Amino acid sequence: MSIIATIFIGLIVGLIARFLKPGNDPLGWIMTIILGIAGSFLAGYAGTAMGWYRPGQTAGFIASVVGAIILLVLYSLVTRRN
Repeated sequence: MSIIATIFIGLIVGLIARFLKPGNDPLGWIMTIILGIAGSFLAGYAGTAMGWYRPGQTAGFIASVVGAIILLVLYSLVTRRN
C-alpha cells in the first residue's frame, strides 16, 4: 500500500510542482506527473534514509514537492533548446 500511496502523492506533487515552478514548461501533463512521482520517490527515500522524517508526516509531502521542482528544473535544463 505504501507504493500506491507514494504514486498517488507523486501525481498530486507533480501538478503542484508544475504550478509553483515559474516559467513556461513545454512538458505535457503525463511527463509532469512522472517527474512528480520520481520526485516523491526521491524525497521519500532520501528523507527516511537520513532520518529527517517518517512516512506519513507533512514534511515528507513538502520534501516531495521540493524534489519534484528540482527534477523539473533539471529536466528543463537538460532538454533546453537554443
